[in-house]
Amino acid sequence: MANSPGSSSGPQQIPVVVLAGFLGSGKTTLLNHLLHRSGGSRIGAIVNDFGAIEIDAMAVAGALGDSTVSLGNGCLCCAVDASELDGYLDRLAAPGTGIDVIVVEASGLAEPQELVRMVLASEHPRIVYGGLVEVVDAAEFDDTRARHPELDRHLALADLVVVNKLDRAADGDRVLGLVRSLADRAAVVPATYGRIDPEFLFDCRPSEERIGQLSFDDLHEHDLHEHDPHEHDAHGHAGHLHTAYDSLSFTSDLPLDPRALMRFLDSRPEGLYRIKGYVDFGPYDTLNRYAVHAVGRFLRFYPEPWAAAGARLTQLVLIGSGVDTDALGKELEASRNDGAPHADERGMWSVLRYVQGSEEEPDAAP
Repeated sequence: MANSPGSSSGPQQIPVVVLAGFLGSGKTTLLNHLLHRSGGSRIGAIVNDFGAIEIDAMAVAGALGDSTVSLGNGCLCCAVDASELDGYLDRLAAPGTGIDVIVVEASGLAEPQELVRMVLASEHPRIVYGGLVEVVDAAEFDDTRARHPELDRHLALADLVVVNKLDRAADGDRVLGLVRSLADRAAVVPATYGRIDPEFLFDCRPSEERIGQLSFDDLHEHDLHEHDPHEHDAHGHAGHLHTAYDSLSFTSDLPLDPRALMRFLDSRPEGLYRIKGYVDFGPYDTLNRYAVHAVGRFLRFYPEPWAAAGARLTQLVLIGSGVDTDALGKELEASRNDGAPHADERGMWSVLRYVQGSEEEPDAAP
């Protein structure tokens, strides 16, 4: 997620999203959609084949090497294999690129699980895991499963499953139900032409103000319909993309109890894909607020000093598919501190386990 919380004294955290799916599922179409509808965010895309990526010549600012191009709004596309992944992650995460999110197209590189492990194992201070997105072809789902039985394992590992080409499936409801039964706690969203709301994956706004620079959206607005005549419906009726996900914004002027919040996070329901924001733990830590970044089963907290001025609030945004936002809101309300003036240090232990670099940091690999 772009603008992912990070320490105010440390580097900006850049989420790395692994995009997987078998040949023909529509993952490159989905990536093209994200590039064209980034909302001004700069995307670093690590792909295999430039030929399938719709990069308008007017948007190319110039080559940065044999396998990298820089797009008009700072997006980068790289063609790499697994052995080169670390080098390109390091390059894309450099402060000078201004990248907000990195998308790695997994096909042809390696098993999705191995790519996820490489991202999780990265010690780069600016890199954070952004989720495994598995794209499946609803119309060819049964045949794909028969040819690639490993698909079931990929679905079980995914944080978000996009059931694409649903308009071409004769029995879309059956396919959706089957995918949900195979996906382990993942959010499952239907799609046509790879169109999902980018808010699922990252915040659609730049992490810093862009001055005097056209975005990818600006460059392609004039000829968008020539590239995809079906895009008009999604663009002309903006709410259509939003129907695929549910979101909840939670704000509290009372601090949260760390034990209660961790009970909520440990039991978060299927379909709850992302949690982002800041938490005030009140008397448990009066010096810091805690930025929280959760995607799928991955969770991190980042302590950062409170600003000298301003209200101390807990502010969280939850995004998922098929989740009961009213119930989630009530659970978060129940996590608020009851006003007890004393706090024991053990109350924060369960939170500190998810602070990067702590001695009790858990293994977050899928």
